[in-house]
Amino acid sequence: MSAAPSRIALFIDGANVYSTTKTLGFDIDYKRLLKEFQGRGTLLRAFYYTAVIEDQEFSSIRPLVDWLDYNGYTVVTKATKEFVDASGRRKVRGNMDIELAVDAMELAGQIDEMILFSGDGDFRSLVAAVQRRGVRVSVVSTIATQPPMVADELRRQADAFIDLAELQAKVGRDPSERQAARERGEARGQQRQIPSRPRGEDDEFDR
Repeated sequence: MSAAPSRIALFIDGANVYSTTKTLGFDIDYKRLLKEFQGRGTLLRAFYYTAVIEDQEFSSIRPLVDWLDYNGYTVVTKATKEFVDASGRRKVRGNMDIELAVDAMELAGQIDEMILFSGDGDFRSLVAAVQRRGVRVSVVSTIATQPPMVADELRRQADAFIDLAELQAKVGRDPSERQAARERGEARGQQRQIPSRPRGEDDEFDR
């Protein structure tokens, strides 16, 4: 009798993945990403975490959040908090680490593998805790950039490391589609009389 497929859950740190793919020069097609990991086992849940600026008339992250919500992802959001740092620079605080960690620990008893899309070294202790529950952990980030986008301690702790640069052919968005989406965004921005590149995942977050 063949072994049962591995039970998988994805945990996507939205802001971190955005920064990584921006540095690598491509966008993720989240429909293709879901299909890729559905082919690797039984995908129980795909979480996407991001902070949202609620008082803005239009945010570039909102259409993505809405699409993910209707297309197989569990989207976890919270409102950002604005503050001014010591040099007088406006920053936005939108850390989602706690929400991701709580969900991962709650689901650990039901999965065989956790796939963490983040290079944030703060997740090392979470990875260790999930591993102690018998769950295999794969970290998705990149070492193809200088400096690497993944913290060395996180990569060492993981059972496996998947380089996002090597996944580009399978989960990347077609460049022509990317250009069309950018033009649509610019058209919306002009209609609403706001900058053509609305602030979204590329806000300066304090993490």
